[in-house]
Amino acid sequence: MTTTTTTTFTDVYMSPRLLAPGGTAADLSTHELRYGPLSYGDPDTLLRTVAESGLTGRGGAAFPTYRKLVAVADASRRTGRAPVVVANGAEGEPASRKDKTLLRLSPHLVLDGLQLAARAVGAGEAHLAVEDGASYLESALAQRNDPLPVQVIRLPKRFLSGQASALAQYVSGNAPLPRHQHPPVRERGVRKAPTLVQNVETLAHLALVARYGADWFRSAGTPTQPGSTLCTLHVPGREVRVVEAPFGLPLNRLLPLEGTSAVLVGGYHGTWIPAAEAAQRTLDAGDLGAGVLAALPTNRCGVTETARVLRYLALQSAGQCGPCLNGLPRIASAFQTLATPGPQANTRQDVARWSGLVEGRGACHHPDGTVRLVRSALTTFAAELDTHARGLCTASDATPLLPIPNEAH
Repeated sequence: MTTTTTTTFTDVYMSPRLLAPGGTAADLSTHELRYGPLSYGDPDTLLRTVAESGLTGRGGAAFPTYRKLVAVADASRRTGRAPVVVANGAEGEPASRKDKTLLRLSPHLVLDGLQLAARAVGAGEAHLAVEDGASYLESALAQRNDPLPVQVIRLPKRFLSGQASALAQYVSGNAPLPRHQHPPVRERGVRKAPTLVQNVETLAHLALVARYGADWFRSAGTPTQPGSTLCTLHVPGREVRVVEAPFGLPLNRLLPLEGTSAVLVGGYHGTWIPAAEAAQRTLDAGDLGAGVLAALPTNRCGVTETARVLRYLALQSAGQCGPCLNGLPRIASAFQTLATPGPQANTRQDVARWSGLVEGRGACHHPDGTVRLVRSALTTFAAELDTHARGLCTASDATPLLPIPNEAH
């Protein structure tokens, strides 16, 4: 079992915001002592404050939270149906620990945000969807006297379980499989009602924005990307860490880049970038994806590491469309050929061509995210691919960097 430690803003010269100090879970009384009681106020005022704050989603897409809330409320007015709100704590990304850590340490901050979001859109139903930790979350809910009851949904452990349409399907009583994005979930989601699916970290930030206002929220981060975010850090020889950091922080303040050849930014639907480039980068919402940062040492093989991830992603697809059913397995198999030192023939060109064929054609964005990883690996590890083609590999350590569930599959 992977151990996860937490680090607050003290590592990055800021005061903690989301995570309970000392790595200790906060019960309701401790939570209210720290943050004060929650005041719901007027929904229109809350929406204006959220708009002014610049809060964006922390689930990967970085979509403006205000626009998402308004879209669901508007869909409700058009259809005459009360919306459903789903707090997304699935975190199917194997390398990410941020949402699980947040729910363990600060469950009431998430639950505050869930109630606020429900009030803002006029929801008549609320759910909290998680893979793990349902029991202690139910215990946290039992401590509260919320205006809208919340049901904890236990999700199967699958990479795509937290995809918005798959999540809406599961809450509706169906298999957690993505569906085509038209109409979007915000218009037709759980049991065909307008549905707000919001990442749990986003909801925790929402609870702070409601308490302290837009200016306070914007006091961290940058003018164009205000606020802070949770990141999961993978560094060989160290425990996996979850940290809070402001946007705009240099990546080399979060990861030790000496002895590193490349950094994975954003998780398994993210991108590999060379360490020299990472040293010039800052924490950016557009790149961060699932909030994962992983440092690949110079003695490990990035091609092999990518091949392991691609095999997992191909196995985790819903298999409902051609890109997932045929394209991703073929790309994963070809990349395994690239990871094996020896003749490659036209395999590299085939991978690049097939990536173009699956992009933008899936029922969901799973093929697109997978292709993003593939293309970055072809570029970042081009020299290693050339070495493999000559029958050699520069790696001296075969220890995997990134976690892959069910390696035996």
